[in-house]
Amino acid sequence: MQAWFCDNPIGVDALQWREAPTPQPQAGQVLLAVKAASLNFPDLLIVENKYQFKPPLPFVPGSEFAGVVEAVGEGVTAFKPGDRVAALAGNGGFGSHAIVPADKLFPLPDAMSYEHGAAFAFTYGTSIHALLDRGRLKAGETVLVLGAAGGVGTAAVQIAKAAGARVIAAASSDEKCALCKEIGADETINYSSANLREALKALTGGKGPDVVYDPVGGDLAEPVFRSIAWRGRYLVIGFAGGGIPALPWNLALLKGADLVGVFWGDFVRREPAGFQRDMRQLGQWYAEGKVKPLVHQTLPMSDLHKAYAMMSGRQVIGKLVLTP
Repeated sequence: MQAWFCDNPIGVDALQWREAPTPQPQAGQVLLAVKAASLNFPDLLIVENKYQFKPPLPFVPGSEFAGVVEAVGEGVTAFKPGDRVAALAGNGGFGSHAIVPADKLFPLPDAMSYEHGAAFAFTYGTSIHALLDRGRLKAGETVLVLGAAGGVGTAAVQIAKAAGARVIAAASSDEKCALCKEIGADETINYSSANLREALKALTGGKGPDVVYDPVGGDLAEPVFRSIAWRGRYLVIGFAGGGIPALPWNLALLKGADLVGVFWGDFVRREPAGFQRDMRQLGQWYAEGKVKPLVHQTLPMSDLHKAYAMMSGRQVIGKLVLTP
C-alpha cells in the first residue's frame, strides 16, 4: 500500500508519501481499498497536534473516506469482500488502503458515489446532530449559519431547510453567499462587508435568530450572541476562524439563551443508536434530493498538500475530495 504518513505532527509539510506493507485485518477489523477521501478541518488540526484526538505515531491522516471491502477479520459478519462502504475512522483515509474497525463502517447506498460517500457522514452527521438534537430546531424557526459556504456550513443550510426552518447564511464573500442561495438559503449576509448585527436585526425584525450554528468562532461570536433571540440556542461547532472566543456570561442571562457544545465524534462513540438514527434520516433525505454533498473539487491523492493549503486559505466552498 501507499499512504501519507505523519511521523511528527508539526504541520502539513511534515507529511510524507511512502510505501508500506499492506496490513491484514485483525479480529473486528476490515481492510478497505480507498476510492475517495474528503478533507475536513480536524484533518488539519490533527497533523498540527491541535486536535482532541492524538493518535500514536506514525499515523495516516484522513478521517472520512469510502471504498471497497477487500478482506475482513475474525468475527466480522456485517461486511464481506466487495461491499461498498463509507468509513468514519478518525484517521487512515489518505492512502490506497486502510484498516478500519467494522463498527466505524456503514454501507454506501447504491445511488451514492464514492465521492459523495466520502463527503457525507462527517459534515452532515455533525450538522444534523447539532441542529436537531443539540439545537432542538423546530419548523418555522430561524437559523443563522456562520461559515455557511464551508463543508459543515453547506450541510447545515440543507439540513435546516429540510427540517422546515428559515435559513440565514453568513459567509465571507459575495460568491459564497450566492452559492448559499443556490443550495436553499432564504437570506444571506456577507460578513466581510456588512455590519452583522444590523443585518441580523433587519432580517429578523429585531428578534434575532432562534438557533446559531457556529463553526467559525473568533470575532464573530460576541456580536452574534448579542443578536440572538430570546431562548436562543448558540451551537459551538468549532473555531475555523482561528480564535476561541471569550463571551461575557451576562449575555446568556439577558437573553435566556443556551450556549451548547457540539462534539459529534464523542456523540458517535457514546450514543451509537443516535448516530444510526441520524444516518437513516440523512439517507432518506439524500434519496429525496433534499441533501447533497457539495464537492468543491476532486484532486488526486498526490495533491494533498495543495488541498490542505486551499482549506487553510479559506478557498474551499463545500468539500475537497481526494482520489487515488
